[in-house]
Amino acid sequence: MSSSPCIARLLPVSVVRLAEDAVEIRWNESVQDFALSVYRGDLPESIQTTTPLAHVTQGRSVTLSGLAVDRPHFFKLVASDGGALMVGERRPIVEGAPNLRDLGGYATVDGRQVKWGRIFRSSNLGRLTDRGLRQIERLGIRLVCDFRTEAETQKLPNRFPNSEAVGYVRLPIQHGEFEPTSVFDRIKKGDCDWISEDFMIEGYIESVERYPSAWARLFKLLAEPRNRPLLFHCTGGKDRTGAAAALILLALGVPTETVVRDYGLSDGYNADVRKAIYGHLRPFGVDSTQVEPYFTAPESRIRALLEHVDTRYGSAVDYLVKKAGISEKTIALLKDALLE
Repeated sequence: MSSSPCIARLLPVSVVRLAEDAVEIRWNESVQDFALSVYRGDLPESIQTTTPLAHVTQGRSVTLSGLAVDRPHFFKLVASDGGALMVGERRPIVEGAPNLRDLGGYATVDGRQVKWGRIFRSSNLGRLTDRGLRQIERLGIRLVCDFRTEAETQKLPNRFPNSEAVGYVRLPIQHGEFEPTSVFDRIKKGDCDWISEDFMIEGYIESVERYPSAWARLFKLLAEPRNRPLLFHCTGGKDRTGAAAALILLALGVPTETVVRDYGLSDGYNADVRKAIYGHLRPFGVDSTQVEPYFTAPESRIRALLEHVDTRYGSAVDYLVKKAGISEKTIALLKDALLE
């Protein structure tokens, strides 16, 4: 991240989708005594700083319209003092994957930020539409890591990767004591008493205690340049994927509170999916309050996992080194590759 005084005054910066062809870039402090040029590209590395898309001399935002539809958008903000900042959409539009998001842009405790367009987390890729396939292909993803069990992948196979150009690795993690594919049948029969916040938290803790080898392989794969950009996912993109995102961000030096906020985004992104699920269960006499813990992602849940990791191991990094067997060298390589 640039040490430019002008860029520092802008932070934090966010990109908000207004329409299929329009976004608004918002920043913290009004541009007054300096200028800001805005450039874009389909990928961070493809941005050319020759002709700006916009030139800003005042205000706390800029609206960019007429953007290409179905393409990812990354932006480089260049201040008149020479400072620059890369920004992107937290939730790129990928039809059929509502909880797909970019882990870029998060600031670390040492003043850097996670690079945009390098790590993606997602819900399942089995319901991608044809349009969604085109959209996800343009993210340039090179490897997909799937945390679902074999039964889950057989029930809903991924539509992406759809060519040998993109790698696919299964890292199966079972959340809780039940095979995930049996959950809906049990709920429809009125068997909901097992669903509780305590059950969900225990599943999170089991995921780090029972599957350290899966986390180790994820980190080793992510450390290989040929595998980036990398996308990891489970079914809903909130539990196993949420734990993975937390471990990665903490290893990179992102503060705990930022990690917790990222985790909580799943509730908003999955809102329509949750509404559809509750509607599907209603004819079976199931009220949403009976099953809510299973389909939501309260911040208290990831806090409980991180408190367990801190208490038992000292920190997330200590867990990765002591339990998962990831070398400190690998973590250092990840920081060098994924932070700017």
